[in-house]
This record gives sequence, C-alpha cells and structure tokens, in this order.
Amino acid sequence: MTKRLVRKIHSELDRPDEIFDLAAELFRILSTPMRLKIVSCLRDGEQNVSYLLSRIDTTQPNMSQHLNMLYKAGVLGRRRDGVQILYRITDERVADLCRAVCKQIEAKGSA
Repeated sequence: MTKRLVRKIHSELDRPDEIFDLAAELFRILSTPMRLKIVSCLRDGEQNVSYLLSRIDTTQPNMSQHLNMLYKAGVLGRRRDGVQILYRITDERVADLCRAVCKQIEAKGSA
C-alpha cells in the first residue's frame, strides 16, 4: 500500500479574518480619487495644505476634510510649523499600494 502524500496548498483564505477586515478598511479609506491624489502628492515628502491645494483642484474645506480622514486612519501624520500644518505619509506601504494600483490601471488602459 502506498501512502499518498497530501500537501497543504497555501491559500489567501488561510489568513485570519482580521487581516481581511483591516484590508477592507484601508481600501475604504483610499476609495476616493481625492485621497489617492493626496497620497500621490505626498510621495515626494512632507507638504503644507497650500502646496496640496496648488496641485489638486479642490476647495480648502474639502481638502481639510480628506486630510483629516487620512490622518485619523493613520495613513498620514502631521505636525505644526508656526501657523502651517505639514502632512506626511506615515506608512510607505500605503503609498506603494496606491502607486501600484494606479500604474496597473494606467498600463491596462494603454494596452
């Protein structure tokens, strides 16, 4: 009698549900074009709101709302410098994810 070797195939579904919950929450936070633009703009480093407004076409209240949501979610950090508030990306993996998804979509569109 021969023994049949059973190999466990690794599945994405082997991860704990918490991982999927956290990933879904991150995608929800990044689910607006405005927030993706903000993250893209901050890839080059820390910037103030005036700079972001010069690069992204929106109103100051709308920008502040999106920055606040990204900050509360831990995607962005901020610090005060005099009267200005400077924003930065706190986790480069989030910026990398945004860039990878946008590049993939752009490449697919031009194919």
